Amino acid sequence: MAMKDYLDRMLNHEELSREDTKNILIGITKNEYNDCEITALLTGIQMRGITVDELLGFRDGILETGVPVCLHNDRFIDVVGTGGDRKNTFNISTTSCFVIAGAGYKVAKHGNFAATSVSGASNVIREHGVKFTDDIDKLNRCLDEVGIVYLHAQLFAKAMKFVGPIRKALPFPTFFNLLGPIVNPSQPPCQLLGVANLDQMRLYNNVYQKLGMDYGIVNSIDGYDEISLTGDFKVTTNDYEKVFKPADLGFPLCKPEELLAGATEEEAAQIFDNVLANRALPGQKNVVLANAAFGIQVLEKGKKDIHECIEIARDSIESGKALATFQKFVAFNS
Repeated sequence: MAMKDYLDRMLNHEELSREDTKNILIGITKNEYNDCEITALLTGIQMRGITVDELLGFRDGILETGVPVCLHNDRFIDVVGTGGDRKNTFNISTTSCFVIAGAGYKVAKHGNFAATSVSGASNVIREHGVKFTDDIDKLNRCLDEVGIVYLHAQLFAKAMKFVGPIRKALPFPTFFNLLGPIVNPSQPPCQLLGVANLDQMRLYNNVYQKLGMDYGIVNSIDGYDEISLTGDFKVTTNDYEKVFKPADLGFPLCKPEELLAGATEEEAAQIFDNVLANRALPGQKNVVLANAAFGIQVLEKGKKDIHECIEIARDSIESGKALATFQKFVAFNS
C-alpha cells in the first residue's frame, strides 16, 4: 500500500493494524517511501499517540528485517529503561544485569550508546575493552559459561539506520524511542523495564500482555525510568500493581546527586565498577539492589517475596559473585 493511503486513513482518525505498521517498516527498509512521507507518518503518530497494535507491528518489522539471536536457553531476562528521563544516572540497569547474573540467573542485555546521558549500556561495556559481536555461537557460549550476553543494538536492528537521519532532524521524540526496549533480538521471555511516566507504563503493560511475557515495569514517581529510591515508585507485573516507598524495602531515601553518572564515560564506568566491587556509595548500591531484586522476582514468576529477592541480589554483590561474573564476561569478550 502507498504511504498516501496510510496517511489518508490516519487523517480520517483511523488506527493502523499490526500488519499495516509491520509492512510500513519493511517498506522503509526497501526505500519504498521518501523522507517527506516518513516524516509525515512519524509526526502524525506522535501527535495522536501510538496504539499497542501499531507499536507491535513496528516491532515485528524491526525483528523481521534484523539479525535474530537464537539463545539455547528458555529462561533469561533483559533489564532496560526507555531512556529520555534526562536524569543522567549511572548505568543502573546494566549494573543490575551483572548482579542478577552473579546470582546464577541468565541475562541477555540489549543496549546501545547513550542518547541523552553521559553513558549508555554500550558505552560502559566498551569502556572495559569488550568487543561487540553478532556471532551466535559465541553468544551462546558466553551465556552458557558466563551467564550473561551483551547484544549491541546496532549489530542487530538493521532497520534503524534507515530512519536515523529523519529522527535526528525532527525536534521531538518519535515512537521509535519506544521500540528500543522491545526489539531485543533474542526475544527474552522475561523483562524488567523502566519507564519515565505512567502513560508509558500503561502502554507497555498492554504490549507485554499481548506478547505473553513475564514482566515487571517500574517508574519512579519523580520521573526516573528506573527505581531511583528518591521517592515513591510504582511497579506493575503479571501479578500485581503497587506503589512502594523505599522504606517498604528497607532502604532510606536516596539523594539524586548520588545517582549521577558524572561528566565522562570514565567516571560512569568507575561507578559501575565500584558497585560491583561493593565499594560504592550506599545510595548507588541500594538502587542497584532494588532494580536487580525486581528483575529476580520476574524470573521467579513472583514466587519469591521482594525482600528475599533483595537478599539474593545483596549476596551477589557482597560475596563477590557479581564482580567475578563481570570479570569473566570481559575476559570472554575482549
